[in-house]
Amino acid sequence: MLLVRWKPVLHCPPQGHPRRGFAWPRGPRRSLLLWRPIRSPAPAFLSISSSKFSQAGRARVRPIVRAGLAQTPSLSDVENAEILFSETLSLKRSQTVEGKIAVRLDPAGAEEEVSKWRLTIGCNLEGKWTMHWGVSYCDDLGRQAFEWDQPPPEMRPPESVLIKDYAIETPLKRLSSQSERQILHELQIEFDSNTPIAAIHFVLKEEETGAWFQHKGRDFRISFTDYFEVDNSVGGNQGFSIWPGTFDEISSLLLKAEESTSKKDDPDDEDGNVVKQNRCIAPIYKEFPILKEEFVPNHMTVSVRSSDKTDKNIVQFDTDLPGDVVIHWGVCMDDGRKWVIPSTPHPPATKIFRQKALQTLLQPKADGLGSWGLFLVDEGTSGVVFVLKLNEYTWLNNNGTDFFIPIGSVSSTTAEIGSDDIVHEQQAGTEIHDVRNSLSPNNSYPLQNKSLEASDPKNINMLPMKPQGAQEAKEAVAYTDEIIKEIRHLVTDISSEKGKRAKSKEAQENILQEIEKLAAEAYSIFRISIPCFVESVSDTELMKPAIKLSSGTGSGYEILCQGFNWESHKSGRWYSELRDNTKELSSLGFTVVWLPPPTESVSPEGYMPKDLYNLNSRYGSLEELKDLVNSFHEVGIKVLGDAVLNHRCAHYQNKNGIWNVFGGRLNWDDRAIVADDPHFQGRGNKSSGDNFHAAPNIDHSQDFVRRDLKEWLRWLRKEVGYDGWRLDFVRGFWGGYVKDYMEATEPYFAVGEYWDSLSYTYGDMDHNQDAHRQRIVDWINATNGTAGAFDVTTKGILHSALEKCEYWRLSDQNGKPPGVVGWWASRAVTFIENHDTGSTQGHWRFPSGKEMQGYAYILTHPGTPAVFYDHIFSHYQQEISRLISVRNENKIHCRSTVKITKAERDVYAAEIDGKLAVKIGPGYYEPPNGPTKWVVAAEGRDYKVWETS
Repeated sequence: MLLVRWKPVLHCPPQGHPRRGFAWPRGPRRSLLLWRPIRSPAPAFLSISSSKFSQAGRARVRPIVRAGLAQTPSLSDVENAEILFSETLSLKRSQTVEGKIAVRLDPAGAEEEVSKWRLTIGCNLEGKWTMHWGVSYCDDLGRQAFEWDQPPPEMRPPESVLIKDYAIETPLKRLSSQSERQILHELQIEFDSNTPIAAIHFVLKEEETGAWFQHKGRDFRISFTDYFEVDNSVGGNQGFSIWPGTFDEISSLLLKAEESTSKKDDPDDEDGNVVKQNRCIAPIYKEFPILKEEFVPNHMTVSVRSSDKTDKNIVQFDTDLPGDVVIHWGVCMDDGRKWVIPSTPHPPATKIFRQKALQTLLQPKADGLGSWGLFLVDEGTSGVVFVLKLNEYTWLNNNGTDFFIPIGSVSSTTAEIGSDDIVHEQQAGTEIHDVRNSLSPNNSYPLQNKSLEASDPKNINMLPMKPQGAQEAKEAVAYTDEIIKEIRHLVTDISSEKGKRAKSKEAQENILQEIEKLAAEAYSIFRISIPCFVESVSDTELMKPAIKLSSGTGSGYEILCQGFNWESHKSGRWYSELRDNTKELSSLGFTVVWLPPPTESVSPEGYMPKDLYNLNSRYGSLEELKDLVNSFHEVGIKVLGDAVLNHRCAHYQNKNGIWNVFGGRLNWDDRAIVADDPHFQGRGNKSSGDNFHAAPNIDHSQDFVRRDLKEWLRWLRKEVGYDGWRLDFVRGFWGGYVKDYMEATEPYFAVGEYWDSLSYTYGDMDHNQDAHRQRIVDWINATNGTAGAFDVTTKGILHSALEKCEYWRLSDQNGKPPGVVGWWASRAVTFIENHDTGSTQGHWRFPSGKEMQGYAYILTHPGTPAVFYDHIFSHYQQEISRLISVRNENKIHCRSTVKITKAERDVYAAEIDGKLAVKIGPGYYEPPNGPTKWVVAAEGRDYKVWETS
């Protein structure tokens, strides 16, 4: 059965609430803030022909007082004025367009050829479409009946490409003449109904944007059998489920069709589950809506003219952007480009923003096609800085910086803008800044790491920290005082007896939630005004044994080994096999090892846990696990347990036949399951993160759930001897709950798997990945810094840099490492491969033959490097061991400093702590020999490491 709601599953735009950017979840009030997005704004992008702009932050909109207004010039006043400067910016914004996918199944042969059938997939949206598809066969039993396999050769259309051993990709062809249904692209697959195919599975990919389109996050399935019933231990209801992937990409899957009323007894499968199927192929025609982001070209012309009537210059903005456009702007008085409020008169419809900038609504044009504005600026200013606000959630800036329009010495500055100083790697493009991720545009307010006690999981930006000056601190505290006054009014309102009688429970809860939001905002602004998270720590301070280490962060000198791969469970005795390698891992320099999930699991790999207290798994018994942990401790290696906290498989069905009742020691009912999981009829609150569709998603807002999980984690620490945690699929629940679990268990080291897609434009990875690493940093911040996170941003950038010989990607716009390690190095766990990305899964395999370049990068740079098991016990072992030795000998740690000395097309080079120099890439580089003498410490194919002599 086909029940489809189409939407892109990758590269999704930010989301927000129509008023403040978020919607409060209904139901029982939660103790901490949980903000849920409810609608998507249109993202926008920018490219410019020639400009060089200043560095600055982003605006958070909260107007306080209206600016004083005076007579401003009109268009007629400037028609004959001399033009000093003019620049046209080419804008690209995206809008959502709705189209349709058509699925047709009908006979393909003549009347006597009744076995010939044709499946036609059509799409009426522009783009370059590819169908990623596979089949399942009738003779597959149990779980295998729902795994993909490649179709037989005679069924594969021309131009099909094999994808590993489970699928193929076939491009849709553009039709020369459109049908009456306006289908633009189409693919036809012909097959014989006698072929024992049970179902065809597929998803579509739009090649230009790299976006995948699925059915509610699951794959599209056309079934030729009208009933399947398998492996009910997984839990779930009729419909689609993903099996058993840990992130929303194409993976193995478990799909269930609608149950029919007709059932025939068939042989049991190998697991004892009844498999029943009735073969049925009938004509089908269905259409399904699909939403796709398309780019719309716009422009803005900015001109500077001299004024005959005053000693001011006139800045004219003219744009064809639709709707209301707000210019968030200020002026610069020197080359420092610090934002300053210009002197009056100010344009109409202008507000003052925190005494730092102006916000001016442009006036609509007479023809209704865009808007314009005229601003008076003193001749003594050096320029105008601005960003654009298109709506409450969408902002445009220039690739992470502010737009800068020169006023003083226009001629010389114009030449600067037209120069080639902008390197070609910094592709022009705007970022969309949600209100959640915005700060004052004043350069004196840099983005910071912040640790919030009670705040939203998607709070304000947390980027590199820098102590503030006295004036900035004073202004921040003054603004915080205004918020505190609002909180007091709300508290008085809800606490009064009259208020209690007059307000409904829902209204009172809304006030409480507003208080929490304002408190989080006040606290975050207060954190901006004080120094915090000073990452520069001396070796001596780090190594003092008397100082108690922060929970979850280790000593700073950890080197992590992933002690398994995707196939490790198959022997049934992995714990015993790994025990034989403990001494070797210690001799190689590893200080921490990450072990696989220990609990009983529906999937043999351990990532579908069932009875959390049953530690007899496919990897070995509880006693073998304890023996392995003790062996690691004897050689000085700490051990991390893989804790799957997001989801859990049920033991029993409810009265509706849904698998949502748990057994074992933690015998929860459906209150432990989030209410918005579409498959499991949970009675908890709404999810605080993304749903994992293969198993019930646990509601961590429930007190009894958190209490039981903390007790379980403490039991693992005591019973097994784990020193810390690797946390699976942390996108599924708010980091504030992780903070609770970490404080309860006090791990030596903890790291979360926060995995989502990087930013791409027309299939090419964007140079600026700030939004991606921001999401990871936001999660770390929500944990109060009690856990680090895998630096997926760095892995993705290394992919493109090494695979396409684009080593310039390894430096961000500020000359820093472009991943999480460049913003919050002490919480970044860097890696190039793991059991999901490499091994036999190969979801996102590192560029072949360039693995040692990747290790040369992460083993010399700050952060906590993690090495994959398959690479340790391979021909790479000797080179990896040498790099670890060089790191340890030079005392490189998670907070070490990086000075990037070269980031060009074919070579990247950097100095770390002034002790190491590293070069990766085929290009030439040698560190300069001056007062510092460099000697080669390690080298291999396209990489080299030097240390000071």
